[in-house]
Amino acid sequence: MTRLRSLAAATLALALGTACVPADPSADTARRPRFEITTPETFDARQVAPYAGTHADAYAHIDANIGRHVGNLQRWVRQPSVSAQNLGVQQMAELVRDDLRKLGFKEAELVPTTGHPGVWGYYDAGAEKTLAVYMMYDVQPVEPTGWSVGAFDGALVDRPLGKVLMARGATNQKAPERAFLNALESIIATQRRLPVNLMVVAEGEEELGSPHFGEVIEKYADRLKTAAGVFFPFNSQEPGGDVNMFLGVKGILAFELESRGGPQGGPSKAEIHGSYKVITDAPALRLVQAIASLTTADGNTILVPRYYDAIRPPSDEEQRLTNGMLPQWTAQDAATREAFGVAKWIDGMSAKEALVEYL
Repeated sequence: MTRLRSLAAATLALALGTACVPADPSADTARRPRFEITTPETFDARQVAPYAGTHADAYAHIDANIGRHVGNLQRWVRQPSVSAQNLGVQQMAELVRDDLRKLGFKEAELVPTTGHPGVWGYYDAGAEKTLAVYMMYDVQPVEPTGWSVGAFDGALVDRPLGKVLMARGATNQKAPERAFLNALESIIATQRRLPVNLMVVAEGEEELGSPHFGEVIEKYADRLKTAAGVFFPFNSQEPGGDVNMFLGVKGILAFELESRGGPQGGPSKAEIHGSYKVITDAPALRLVQAIASLTTADGNTILVPRYYDAIRPPSDEEQRLTNGMLPQWTAQDAATREAFGVAKWIDGMSAKEALVEYL
């Protein structure tokens, strides 16, 4: 074939400049950085003083208006916003913008990009501190089977946990985000203003890998840098009341690598019969070799020169946080592997080793 395209994700992305260079034979001795937890000290969230605020009036407002609050969740999940299919995306962006305006955001506007639009909002509470709030308003495509209700019906369904809102986006992430706005509505209704200024920056392409989110950020970068922190509304509390602690999230980088015939060999005008392979270069096989050169034969150690250089050992604080995560991680280790269908982690890592490697 004249060319073959392959998408390579995450760690492969940094290898674009060297992908067609054969790996150094000496790279077989390459080693992944391995770190040990050297402190027995553990971060224990129970030692942090609990929040002293009560806000009974705001909670009472929520209870008194629970029907409208649930209706807001349903409005959001009933509006399709499938970024991969450009289904309802523009309408959802406008819905987000309009809801911010209704809450009293003096700035609420669509942000055009070369892809799907973003949304920007600013609530001026006259406060000393400003919080940036990240949102995504797009969802994944809907599988044609397996739904007990329509994916965009926004139905309330009885389940073992109780009555739940079932829809695409009910968890990831539209309903949690609108629930956050519900809370803002009740705070504003009872306190007349929020305790912090808010910058809301939303995108409609998270499920595509956020290819144009940078265009949204760029427009407001100087203002966003003044925020004291960033908050992402999402479900994090388990039915038993436990709250998961995350030490960050992983991004995904992707690139497209193309191999074709030309002066260096291989067909350059059309596909040719496979019998000519014995005397003709095959761009597809060159591409396979290029991708294989990025890692050791087992795929577990990256051979891209200097890839691991920037990785440092965890700080004392990070080690304490890791120790704080370890009991829950260990308790779920077997169940996690079973859910993934993974018999063992790389090199037979223990649960503790896997947590450190994962982080």
